[in-house]
Order: sequence, then C-alpha cells, then structure tokens
Amino acid sequence: MSNIPNHLGIILDGNRRWAKEKGLPALEGHRRGREVTKKVVKWVKDKGIKILTLFVFSTENWKRTKKEVDFLMNLLEQTFNEKGIGELNKDWIKIKIIGQKEKLPASLQKKINDIEKKTENNKKMILNFALSYGGRAEIIDAVKNIIKKGISPDKINEEVIKRNLWTSDVDLIIRTGKEQRISNFLIWQAAYSELYFSQKYWPEFTEKDLEEALKEYARRQRRFGE
Repeated sequence: MSNIPNHLGIILDGNRRWAKEKGLPALEGHRRGREVTKKVVKWVKDKGIKILTLFVFSTENWKRTKKEVDFLMNLLEQTFNEKGIGELNKDWIKIKIIGQKEKLPASLQKKINDIEKKTENNKKMILNFALSYGGRAEIIDAVKNIIKKGISPDKINEEVIKRNLWTSDVDLIIRTGKEQRISNFLIWQAAYSELYFSQKYWPEFTEKDLEEALKEYARRQRRFGE
C-alpha cells in the first residue's frame, strides 16, 4: 500500500461492552484487549507506519471503580516488564508515554522511565502510549511550558505550540467500539486527521480490520482546506 499514514492514532474502545456481551467480567475484556494491542503494534510496524499512538487510559478513566483502575495499572506494569522491553528493542521500537505521568502509581512510573530510557535510540517506529491522557490537559501543559520559557505573545504561533505538545500531528484516527467521537484524543493534532470508526469492539479487532481502515485512508483525498 503506497499511501499510508505517517502517524496513526487508535482509540481502544469497547473492552467492557465486549465482555458484557460475552457474559464475561469487565476485567477479562481489558485482558483480552491487551492481547490485541500487542498484535496491532506488530501489524502497524510491518506496514511501515512510523508513529503509532494508542489511547489506553484517559484523564476521565480515573473516575472508574478502584478495582478496575488497579487492574488496569497492574496490566500496564505487566506490559512494561523486561520481556516487553526486550521484544520492543528487537523490533527497534521507541516507547514514549504521553499524558499526566505524575498521576500514575510510583511503581508504574519507574517502569515507564526504564522502558523509555532503554528504547530511546530505536528508530523503526515510535509507539506512544497515551496514559492519564487528555487533549485539553495537553494543551494546558503546552501553554504553561510556553509561559515558563518566557516566549512573548507576539512570538507565539502554531509552530511554537506544536513544539510544546506531547506528540505530532496525526494523519488517521481509528476508533473501535461502535462510537463516533474522538473523546478528547489529540484534539490539536487531529485538526486535519482522517477519522475511521470501526463497528468492532477492541478485543475483536483484527489485522483485516486495520487493513480496511488503511485502504479507506488511501482512497481519501486530503486537501487541508485547499
């Protein structure tokens, strides 16, 4: 496929609803969703996409029950273990965590720092995990950084703001879970993104579903307002 996005964002939605429809505990939906995530990273890398951002845990998700939040944090810690680091290094994937990292459990923050450091020189693909992430929170953080740097108002433009965001403009956003909204995901970077809404829940998302989204992206003409 010749026309592929440079930066793909995915909103991983539908774990709990998938589990409910299957008569399974909600936590099992999250566990199955993690297995799909591992596969999707490989599929995306093999297709030559350079940046993948996964919306894993939003700023609003902290409102969920303590049991569910604790389970998700433990699941993330398992993901960022030594084996996970080894696999990512083998595939030359650089890991970056975007979001309010200071709100995450201390043990998870330690693992995040470790995996970011050990993969920082990898050049094949950048894999962003959006954790405790919100697009509005990202823009607020960018404004604060600009103020701290002492940049005068007449010098502030789109490029200055872009340099202070957590990641770059996104070409295509895929959302699973049968919903059609971006839910505070990369709201600055998505200004000219193509949007693709899958009727699959995340635990049932397949490589064929990814290929369908990429084919649809390749068919579209991106005019950027021209």
